[in-house]
Amino acid sequence: MRTKDWFTDWFNTPYYHILYKDRNDVEAQQFIINITQFLPLSDNALLLDLPCGKGRHSVFLNSLGYKVIGADLSENSIQFAKKFENPTLKFIIQDMREPFDLQYDAVFNLFTSFGYFEEDSEDILVLKNIKNCLKENGFFVFDFLNTSFVKNTLVKKEIKIVDGISFYIKREIVDGFILKHISFFADGENHHYTERVKYLDLQKMNSFFEKVGLNLKYVFGDYQLNAFDENNSKRLILIAQ
Repeated sequence: MRTKDWFTDWFNTPYYHILYKDRNDVEAQQFIINITQFLPLSDNALLLDLPCGKGRHSVFLNSLGYKVIGADLSENSIQFAKKFENPTLKFIIQDMREPFDLQYDAVFNLFTSFGYFEEDSEDILVLKNIKNCLKENGFFVFDFLNTSFVKNTLVKKEIKIVDGISFYIKREIVDGFILKHISFFADGENHHYTERVKYLDLQKMNSFFEKVGLNLKYVFGDYQLNAFDENNSKRLILIAQ
């Protein structure tokens, strides 16, 4: 039995979705268009969106004509996403650390949805499961923040007011993790959550890939698929097979 992780609680709250309700869908969709045009995917390719959250990327991938399965640990998110299901779009509750049943032409891990775990062994287990569920010559698309850029541009404190809730946010880098402390008062009580993402650079991710037999093919630094620059790129986007 696994102990409860920080993301299990936070991602399952309505406040998580309130705080991030203004995420840039246009930018996200343009990235998905760019990456699917770059990859030699067949028209009937089966794709895995992992983790899928409330399904916004899965829905858009499906609108491009692909068969898509969205998987996420959050029951609330999957319950919400299921209203978008159709014959070629399905959503399942799945822990990334558990093996997958099907074989996919591509697996998408989008928008910094990795490095949540305390131990490297669990991150490597996730990659092993991804490697094992890829068809021969299938693609793994990994989209993460560029830790060097984050370190150099870290906003240590800010307040975001969304739907009348004041979210007090503090950021720090401690013991190999990027921490984002979120405090707010809502529905009659004080709340506090901490997002924790591992400080993973290109070298470390490539070492993880090598451990599970994933072969790094391409490295990009933004959603327009420009070359990666360690100091200036906002994203670390990797494509492996």
